[in-house]
Amino acid sequence: MFRVIVLVSLVFVSNSVFASLADYFKDELGRTKWQHVANFSGAVLITLLTITLITLVFSYRNSRKANRELTDIRKDLEDRVQDRTATLAHANEALEGEITEHRETMERLQDSQGYIRSIVDSMPLMLIGLNNEKHITQWNTASEKVTGAKREQVLGKPLWDAYPTIALSPEQVQEVLETKKTTTIKHSQRGQYYFDMTLYALQSSNDVGIVILLEDVTHRVKAENRLIELDKMASMGELAATMAIDVGTPLATIMKNLRCIQNSECSTAKAPPASNNEMLNECLSAAIDDGQQANAIVKNLIDFSQNQGGKLQLANIPDIIDHTVELACEVLTNPSGLRFRDIELKVDYPETLSRVPCQIAELQQVFLGVFRHACHALGECQRGDFSPLITIEVNEFYDAIWIKVNHNGKGLNAEEQQNIFEPFFLNDTTQPLSSGAQRLSFAHFVVTEHHHGHMAVTSDVEVGTTFHVQFQVR
Repeated sequence: MFRVIVLVSLVFVSNSVFASLADYFKDELGRTKWQHVANFSGAVLITLLTITLITLVFSYRNSRKANRELTDIRKDLEDRVQDRTATLAHANEALEGEITEHRETMERLQDSQGYIRSIVDSMPLMLIGLNNEKHITQWNTASEKVTGAKREQVLGKPLWDAYPTIALSPEQVQEVLETKKTTTIKHSQRGQYYFDMTLYALQSSNDVGIVILLEDVTHRVKAENRLIELDKMASMGELAATMAIDVGTPLATIMKNLRCIQNSECSTAKAPPASNNEMLNECLSAAIDDGQQANAIVKNLIDFSQNQGGKLQLANIPDIIDHTVELACEVLTNPSGLRFRDIELKVDYPETLSRVPCQIAELQQVFLGVFRHACHALGECQRGDFSPLITIEVNEFYDAIWIKVNHNGKGLNAEEQQNIFEPFFLNDTTQPLSSGAQRLSFAHFVVTEHHHGHMAVTSDVEVGTTFHVQFQVR
């Protein structure tokens, strides 16, 4: 209703304004003043045009301002697009680089895995990997050959289901898993097969498991046993040769004296009784002396066989050497007739000396072998104004006992020095049996293997020979 009233009011006002304007353009006679109409219309038109022009000017300014803002916005957008495009390009390049690096890493990992797999499969011994549940995670080609089970068939299975004949208990595997200590277990059937089983736990904190290496060492053990047997036979052969020489020398003298007695009895009628009896007594005394020597040799062998082995005993080296010298005076005689008791002997011992853990009977045989060699070399020496001499020196340096045994007899040449500690084999019947007395392989074996010492020789053919023996005090 209010709107209707306002509209009616506006109509009346406009009508009144229009009526006043119409009166303005008429004269007193009521005629229209066209000149006024034209002027008024021109003024109105000019005003409208002015307003329109002003409006257009402001619109143009606003449009220019808007265009500049739009231009700035567009430029900013273009810059942002370029920045974003550059960023995306760098991101794409970085992504491509990461993808390339990832591919290279994957290729290297594949190559490494293939290389490790090739190493594992190329191993000649069995390799079995287990996790903490004792299920198989690794099974190489050697395991396939030995057991006949393929890798695909056993992976993920318990070890004893895939390989029930393995000589290994779950408790042993569990102990290695818990202690993280490497363990080697030897399994063998004497004379048939020998296996070494090595178990070690994985050290990584992420991986919990164990690796089992099974190596068939049958051929190696048999070869080692064969070498040990050969060494034992060689030592027995050397001992047999030296004992044959030691026993053979007095027996030969006994036989010689018995033949002398026999010949003397045959010629009793021709020789005077007194001289015949004197000759017989000399032959009998020599035979008895040689018989005692042979008996001492046999007794020495018996004592050695009874006292060999057992625990090491602390002993004084000079006491062992002195006892061996007494034994050598009873049993050693050179085929040339030189007796050890007739050789001049010089000894040099310190007042105080540490005792050495040793096998006394074995060391006696070592020094007896050295004295036998010296007696043999002294008997073969043919230098003018020669007087046989053996010098024994014992000293202690730091934690070791050093023994030097020197003789001035016939020395060793370079080849003999190289072979003196090698076993003696009498393969050629033309070789003299006394060659066995020149070798000291048994003495070297006792010193180096049984007593963890050292034994060496220095020699000159015209001067003599020195044997060097070293023992650790502890």
